[in-house]
Amino acid sequence: MRSFEGGDRVRALLARKTGSASPTGENRCVDAAEACTADARCQRLRTEYVAQCLGRAAPGGCPRARCRRALRRFFARAPPALTHALLFCPCSGPACAERRRQTFVPACAFRGSGPAPPSCLQPLDACERSRVCRPRLLAFQASCAPAPGVPDGCPREHGPRCLRAYAGLVGTAVTPNYVDNTSARVAPWCDCGASGNRREECEAFRGLFTRNSCLDGAIQAFDSGWPPVLQDQLEPQPVPEHSLLQVSSTNGSREGSSLLSILPVLAFQALL
Repeated sequence: MRSFEGGDRVRALLARKTGSASPTGENRCVDAAEACTADARCQRLRTEYVAQCLGRAAPGGCPRARCRRALRRFFARAPPALTHALLFCPCSGPACAERRRQTFVPACAFRGSGPAPPSCLQPLDACERSRVCRPRLLAFQASCAPAPGVPDGCPREHGPRCLRAYAGLVGTAVTPNYVDNTSARVAPWCDCGASGNRREECEAFRGLFTRNSCLDGAIQAFDSGWPPVLQDQLEPQPVPEHSLLQVSSTNGSREGSSLLSILPVLAFQALL
């Protein structure tokens, strides 16, 4: 009964949003948060990661491992229509964008402990060693890579898969986020200023986020489909706990490949 009532609240919210013109200055991230609050499972999982990532962070540090684990649970188990609405909600002003950047991917999960971002080789190497991160990064590479024979290289129907794979990286060693409150640019918290003789490798990895036309197109397509995309929530379906790994698990040979060996190739393809 509680789930049914939650669906009724989401339905009422969406009817109100879709049945009238949007007011000037509407904050769609607030709309997404309201829709999540109206769903019992989304609200419970979101409360868990907020408690770990925001409520329990001590001065000068945070429980990063617990925060990231709670974020992975949220994106794996909450309804995708709602998690994506939170993560990719379009913003028209800096206040909305800053809330999106600071709340939905908290600094505890995104930033490191130092004042300056580390070399991107650091999270990349950590991801290579992680049984959680490595298959998710491979899934992201495969899902957001250009396809041959398509005018712009990015089939529109691949967009949802690309966004699912991107969301799967949140809560890992390469957790991406919006880099500022004035654009929709995304990247892990790192740069390539101190990468030495691995500079090309570092730039290739960062380019998977900063020069990825398929990822950019998928986010823009999601924005243009707002808010009817939330209608998916009205017909909730079971979401497997490890659904974010399905793309990589169906390709065993790709999982056996080295991240370091395929990064330059995929990054080069993204520039074509």
